[in-house]
Amino acid sequence: MNSAGRRPVFLSQSRQQSMAMSTEGQENLANVRLPRITVPPHPIRLELAPREKEALKERISSMLREQNAVLVAHYYTDADLQDLAEATGGCVADSLEMARFAAAHPAQTLVVAGVRFMGETSKILNNEKRVLMPDLGATCSLDEGCPIDLFTEFCDRHPDHTVVVYANTSAEVKARSHWVVTSGIALPVVRHLAERGEKILWGPDQHLGRYVQRLTGVEMILWPGSCVVHEEFKAEGLVKLRALHPEAAILVHPESPAEVVALADVVGSTTALIEAVRTLPNREFIVATDAGIFNKMHQLAPDKILLGAPTAGEGATCESCARCPWMEMNTLEKLARVLETGEGEIHVAPDLAARARIPIQRMLDFARTLRR
Repeated sequence: MNSAGRRPVFLSQSRQQSMAMSTEGQENLANVRLPRITVPPHPIRLELAPREKEALKERISSMLREQNAVLVAHYYTDADLQDLAEATGGCVADSLEMARFAAAHPAQTLVVAGVRFMGETSKILNNEKRVLMPDLGATCSLDEGCPIDLFTEFCDRHPDHTVVVYANTSAEVKARSHWVVTSGIALPVVRHLAERGEKILWGPDQHLGRYVQRLTGVEMILWPGSCVVHEEFKAEGLVKLRALHPEAAILVHPESPAEVVALADVVGSTTALIEAVRTLPNREFIVATDAGIFNKMHQLAPDKILLGAPTAGEGATCESCARCPWMEMNTLEKLARVLETGEGEIHVAPDLAARARIPIQRMLDFARTLRR
């Protein structure tokens, strides 16, 4: 039960599973000194006039057609990019569905609006295709906080563990792993490995790892990384907001700290949280994930009221204020520039791509078995 006496629903797994199931297995957070990460400031943009924006979108659409290119955008990117991706036959999705879509689409150029690991994943799965990104500097605190040299040392100290890494990692880290997972598939994968008696080395998000460990009871050693967006959600502020909106359902992404997850009515991946807004009867929702997701939620449930979970409370710094500053680097102007110039191309060496493809493909193959 959460603090309001309501049992959380875990849409990324079986609806009958509750957090109370899993007290076995002790958390083991690795003693690793992470590199210092510089979080960029939120960009200040001058809003284009409606006529200018439409003209820019038309120019981008024409270039996509001329270059046999398709635009794939993450739920956390700007609403204009999401809308343009769908209007031009592309995809707006979470990282797992982005990978599936890119692998299946016949376009010779993939334009990935998101952060760098997403572009790298598309290139890994489609090494023969050109992959462009609006800004190659758009990275991720989880990726930056898990450099390959430190992660290799970590893995080498635990040779009897199966290495499972979150998708928010570099191509090099993926190549060092046995499995790559997204938040939407992490639980069934770890349960599958547990049934085989395997011990797990998990990286890089400690909060998602702790959530998975709590629900499965599997022995896991956790890399101590975190997301700058989800790390900022505070239970204190969430309790106060719930008091003002007692009928609202609280939706939480499992990259959030455990005390925030404990207050949730629904815990799940971005796709699961969107589905909750669409299907649950509540009129109001408090959403603890990047506010970029509101675009798709509003599109699918225009009558619902969405409230951003607060990043205020003890220990808050508001480095993100519920928006990823790296995701915000993706803009229509930058998208037009890379299509015009060919800049922003992602390169992954073929031998590295071949090694990184193995754990990603293992995830995709496993995901297909779940849909049968």
